[in-house]
Amino acid sequence: MISGLTTKKIDTIEFGLLSPEDIRKMSIAQIVVADTYDEDGYPIDSGIMDPKLGVIDPGQRCKTCGNRVGNCPGHFGHIELARPIMHEGYAKVIHKVLRAICRECNRVLLSDEEITHFQKLFKRYPEMGQKTANLSNEILKRAAKSKTCPHCEAEQLKLKLEKPTSIYEVGEAGSVRLTPIDVRARLENIEDDDYRLLGINPDAARLEWAILTVLSVPPVTVRPSITLESGVRSEDDLSHKLIDIIRINQRLRENLDAGAPQLIVEDLWELLQYHCTTYFDNGVSGIPPARHRSGRALRTLAQRLKGKEGRFRSNLSGKRVDFSARTVISPDPNLSMNEVGVPDQIAKILTIPQRVTEWNIDEMKDLVIRGPDRHPGCNYLIRTDGRRVDLRFVKDRSIIADTIEPGFIVERHLANGDIVLFNRQPSLHRMSIMAHEVRVMPYRTFRLSLYVCPPYNADFDGDEMNLHVPQSEESRAEARVLMRVQEQILSPRYGGPIIGALQDYISAAFLLTRKSNLLTKDQVNQLLATADYELVLPPPAIKAPVELWTGKQIFSIFIPEGINISFKANICRKCTVCKREDCDYDSYVVVRDGNLVFGVVDEKAFGAGEPDSLFHRIIKENGPTTARIFMDSVGKLLVRLITDRGFSMGLNDVTLPRAASQRIKRILSDADQKVNQLIETYQRGELDPNPGQTLLETLEQRIMATLAEARDSAGAVAGEHLGLENTAVIMAQTGARGSRLNLSQMAAVVGQQAVRGERISRGYVGRTLPHFERGNLGARARGFVTSSYKSGLDPIEYWFHAAGGREGLVDTAVRTSTSGYMQRRLMTALQDLKVETDGTVRTAPGRIVQFRFGDDGVDPSKSDHGRSVNIDIVIEKVLGKTRIE
Repeated sequence: MISGLTTKKIDTIEFGLLSPEDIRKMSIAQIVVADTYDEDGYPIDSGIMDPKLGVIDPGQRCKTCGNRVGNCPGHFGHIELARPIMHEGYAKVIHKVLRAICRECNRVLLSDEEITHFQKLFKRYPEMGQKTANLSNEILKRAAKSKTCPHCEAEQLKLKLEKPTSIYEVGEAGSVRLTPIDVRARLENIEDDDYRLLGINPDAARLEWAILTVLSVPPVTVRPSITLESGVRSEDDLSHKLIDIIRINQRLRENLDAGAPQLIVEDLWELLQYHCTTYFDNGVSGIPPARHRSGRALRTLAQRLKGKEGRFRSNLSGKRVDFSARTVISPDPNLSMNEVGVPDQIAKILTIPQRVTEWNIDEMKDLVIRGPDRHPGCNYLIRTDGRRVDLRFVKDRSIIADTIEPGFIVERHLANGDIVLFNRQPSLHRMSIMAHEVRVMPYRTFRLSLYVCPPYNADFDGDEMNLHVPQSEESRAEARVLMRVQEQILSPRYGGPIIGALQDYISAAFLLTRKSNLLTKDQVNQLLATADYELVLPPPAIKAPVELWTGKQIFSIFIPEGINISFKANICRKCTVCKREDCDYDSYVVVRDGNLVFGVVDEKAFGAGEPDSLFHRIIKENGPTTARIFMDSVGKLLVRLITDRGFSMGLNDVTLPRAASQRIKRILSDADQKVNQLIETYQRGELDPNPGQTLLETLEQRIMATLAEARDSAGAVAGEHLGLENTAVIMAQTGARGSRLNLSQMAAVVGQQAVRGERISRGYVGRTLPHFERGNLGARARGFVTSSYKSGLDPIEYWFHAAGGREGLVDTAVRTSTSGYMQRRLMTALQDLKVETDGTVRTAPGRIVQFRFGDDGVDPSKSDHGRSVNIDIVIEKVLGKTRIE
């Protein structure tokens, strides 16, 4: 801290209005000319670009403070308005106050006793912790109801606000508009004590100051003009608006001086009011926005501040940063989940400041000699006196390298092992930004491990991601300890692993660990070498005639010792009586002391987002580093296995034998007959309605149930003929990708197309398409698709399918915007909540929200899928050990 510097704590901040005298005092020049520059390109005196208001052109000095561009903050000017103008932002407040005061004596419309009573309450409210604003609102409501003034007995008329700035007094003879002069006269006569009762502090802001007689002109630094390539100057939107105001103000003054008719004066006054209103806010409802010559709406003061593109959200809450990069992402299964592949071109631009010490001085000299164009190199050198050397412009870098001494700072290229932050937008949860270790690689894309796709919600169809380089030792240490990918495996949402295997990894794990898979010594060595395994092989499961190892043995090598767990795999057939370890389909997984004894490994064992899985147990019991090593090693092995074996899907995988196709046709024709019978029953009036439904609703429900049953039956037939050797079935059964429904739609029947959860009914009058009779309620006429994707849809089916698909697209777009806005509101509401050292959850001022976090004090990400203690696993451990003994 700088010695002798006193620090002060801000107690309160007071907002107020500038009085006309204050505006004139802080003004440097009165602006009267509506032009900007003369023929020579110099700003005109008393124009809106007056040189006294500040400088924006390099090389010139400000006529007020004498500073050049960058040092001159700019100075205010002012416009003397020919007639008063109401400030649009205060029109509502003015209307409320005018209703609460007498139109004759301008006292508040309360009796003296009531005033005394409320003044006492005003003193007591702050002591009671109550807001005086509530009291002021009560006074405004009560006073507005008075028909006569308690002080002068004058009768009160109703006041009506017509947006944005017109106030009318409604009497028996009709409504009369109050001019800003009339309004200002009333507001000027209000006593200070009455203002306080109405919730306005007269020392900071008297309401008549919101009726403008003087308009402040902002400095030119706030609204700089730019010179286009053609040499023409283009003015800022605010300057355009100010020119309009000055021009109309001048015409109004000339007409007033010339004694012009009242109608012309009022029209010009109205126009001046419009220009002033749109100068403050060009988005006011009720009046057309002011536009540029091109037809674009002008961005005036309010538009500069509010909304996503405004000053607060765009430049203060969040801003563009240095030391960041953005490019397309692509997959690399050979990277660890902690790593990110960075293109060497990016690594040569992004730098890390490294202090030279006596231990690293030789390394730093080498980097300086290599320079900015060779990686790893160095872009800048900062001397102890703070001077910065740009190595791009140094002819002989070895001379500079010889001058290096401890204390210099070398801004070196990004190198392998550096910690960086990696982010994919939209950032919807904590795991949307994580810390990775750099691996510099050739080519132009960021490379990342497939394991981190779920937390980022990333895919490789053109997604781009951002990379940020922390610049200080503290930030790098925090990122490494708190934000590294392996520390984020367990999601704070449900205490399960959000990072895990997906797609090919799951298919490969199933192929490796199923009973029929036996591997020779060469195959085992290949796989284990790929996974960087360097210890001894386990003894073979089959010793003669050839040594063979089971896939379960190979997988067990990577499971840490001491892991005991049993669960049902994804391929479980849901038998009525579970045979557990004796399962015919090998779908009951048992791991004892780190050995996979029974069962196959699929999505349930180590899939992304699978709680209570084998992977979950490894993290909980052995920590994130062991879990990361397990996942990286197994991943490399599985990718090698599936690459060597080959795993592809073709049309044959969804081709059914003729007998199956005939059975499906019969099922569909039976369903069609049932639907037609239901329609006939309905038309005869013999259909029994379901409780709470009309006859038509009942018919629709029963038809949909019949058709859904037919689709499921057809899918079951297809499933019988697509065995577990079928690659498409393997993917669906193991949870790698797709579902049985997808398979049955490809092979058997697509099924009913729905819009808003109902059969398609709209289109032409009384029918969906002109190919059907009016009033046809049959399956085909209402969007039931009997073809499969393999056989192909006919034109009518294709039309219905497109209608159903369109709804999905629209729905997704609508849901995204709705959930985005809700997320924003929730974040704004909850951003100040924090768990204090005493365990309570409090807001920023210290107000208690919860006495214990979550009422149980359990961190969800450290919990066991929501439970603070998992009793089942504790029992499993004990039983597992005794069973092995």
